[in-house]
Amino acid sequence: MTVKISNKIVGYRVTKADKASETPATAIEALPSPIKMNEYIERPDFLLGTTYKIKPPIAEHAMYITINDILLNEDTDHESRQPYEVFINSKSMEHFQWVIALTRVISAVFRKGGDVTFLVEELRSVYDPNGGYFKKGGVFMPSLVAEIGAVIEKHLKAIGLIESEEMSEVTKRILAEKRAEFEASKATANNDDTVGDYPANATMCGKCSTKAVIVMDGCATCLSCGDSKCG
Repeated sequence: MTVKISNKIVGYRVTKADKASETPATAIEALPSPIKMNEYIERPDFLLGTTYKIKPPIAEHAMYITINDILLNEDTDHESRQPYEVFINSKSMEHFQWVIALTRVISAVFRKGGDVTFLVEELRSVYDPNGGYFKKGGVFMPSLVAEIGAVIEKHLKAIGLIESEEMSEVTKRILAEKRAEFEASKATANNDDTVGDYPANATMCGKCSTKAVIVMDGCATCLSCGDSKCG
């Protein structure tokens, strides 16, 4: 745009572009990028740790699984808690060698960064050739490795890396009513007991691997996760 100068020039100076005239894209690029988990991040002196206890029937002693997390981008909008390392301790020595190897591999995957949730599916799909076992509460575990995977899944849900599927209060109420009705009818008929937290004659749920499926009014329903063939 051409500007006509009508007054006498008495001086001049060179000015910088107004900061307000910077484009939004330029301002965004000037902001520091959030730190993502990667193998070059040094281990800090302090990590947040959570310990889980499991007592598989195939082991003589309980196992303690400790998962330590690192806090990235602390006190910013991008703050996140990421798993950094895992340790497994037990008095049982029969599994010592492969347990140590497993924890080192898992810890290396954690520190590598990226999407580590695939570990859950890989570990939970390991089957023991001698057969699996039922945990307390009727949940079936195909192997000890699978139960370790279940613990890691629980931890990743707790820190927000895996979205937890919560049942609605209405669904919980309906399942509680169905269970009470079913147990009352069976108790009247043949005085059946329960195994764990569910009726003794409940069958395995294909969705949550819990022995909690009952049949009422011609409809198979899982009392643990709510899965139903009737929708």
